[in-house]
Amino acid sequence: MKRLLLVDDHPIMRHGLAQLIRSEEGLEVCAEAGNAYDGLAAVGQFKPDLVVIDLTLPDKNGLELLKDIQALHPGTLCLVLSMHDEALYGERALRAGARGYIMKEAAADHLITAVRKVLGGGIYVSDGMASRMLELLSGHRQKTTVAAIDTLTDRELEVLEMIGQGIATKLIGERLNISTRTVEAHRAHIKDKLSITDGAALVRYAVQWVEQQAGM
Repeated sequence: MKRLLLVDDHPIMRHGLAQLIRSEEGLEVCAEAGNAYDGLAAVGQFKPDLVVIDLTLPDKNGLELLKDIQALHPGTLCLVLSMHDEALYGERALRAGARGYIMKEAAADHLITAVRKVLGGGIYVSDGMASRMLELLSGHRQKTTVAAIDTLTDRELEVLEMIGQGIATKLIGERLNISTRTVEAHRAHIKDKLSITDGAALVRYAVQWVEQQAGM
């Protein structure tokens, strides 16, 4: 029996995932967590065979949780299940330690397939994402096709998302455990990479981007 840990801040989503998983032979949900802190603690307590992680968590970005899990519990299998566009977050998640990436809209049809593939030692991504990764590895992906937002680091992308959610600079620093000065430095780097000239324009861009992500 393979044991799974679910980390998602929506109880209804966790309930649905748990029902789907428990209906499958050889799979069970050993624990659930609604935030990154509890999720990391549960990994240490329950030693799951696989952790299914949402990227949007109330206390920490899922990418950071992935990195924490790999640092404290090396080799733990993780599968990201997120509403965020795989074109932007898929490769980031794999770099952070995930063994697969699946969008929530595809969960009903492909989650069990993804779970079994990762548990079997493979890597699960959609056909589209696999094609993009092969193009990148083969050198056939043109640099001109890389969107400006793809040049942001994981932390810069996290700061951009918080800006778009209307979170003040001081509070961003508190949530990420970094100084206000560091947050300002991230804002400056984001503006430079996105060719944005002022703070107001950055806020507008961030709000629109967050709304776009939510609508996917």
